[in-house]
Amino acid sequence: MKKNIVLIGMMGCGKSTVGRLVARRLGLEPADTDALIEQRQGRPIPTIFAQEGEAYFRALELELCRELSGRQGLVIACGGGLPTQEGAIAALKKNGLVFWLDRDPGETYDALDVSGRPLAQGGREDFIRRFEERAPVYRRWADWVIPCGGGPQEASRQISRIYLEVCPS
Repeated sequence: MKKNIVLIGMMGCGKSTVGRLVARRLGLEPADTDALIEQRQGRPIPTIFAQEGEAYFRALELELCRELSGRQGLVIACGGGLPTQEGAIAALKKNGLVFWLDRDPGETYDALDVSGRPLAQGGREDFIRRFEERAPVYRRWADWVIPCGGGPQEASRQISRIYLEVCPS
C-alpha cells in the first residue's frame, strides 16, 4: 500500500505549491483540502466562513480527511488549521507520512496575500501569535520537519527523498 504524503503548516508557507511539485516528482496525485472543499461547496472559503462559520468549515474538513485517509498515493496539502482538529489529522496520519513545512511566520505573513484568508485578518502580530499557538500541534503530528528557507523546489526535493527512502516502490 502506497502511503500518502501529508503537508501541514501555517497558511502561506507553501503547502499547495510544494504539494504539486512533490506529486509531479513522484507521480502521485495532488490533493488540496481547501481547494477540494471550495470545489465541493461551490464557493470560496471566506464565503463559507462568513455564511456558515468556522465550526461548519471544520466539519467539512473532518469529513474530507476521513474520505482521503481511505485513498492512497496522494500528496495532501492541508489547510493551516486542519491539524488543530485531532480527528482530521489523525485520520490522515493513519495512511500518511506527515511533513511540517516550517517557515518563519513573519516572513510568511510579509509574503502573504491575506485578502482571501479569513484567519489572517488580524494583522502580522496576530498571525505570529497564531503560529506560536499552532507550532506545538504541528510538531506533535509531524513525522518530519522541513525547514522552508530554501524555497519550494528544495522542500519538494527533501520530501521526495525521504518518501522514497521510507516507501520504496
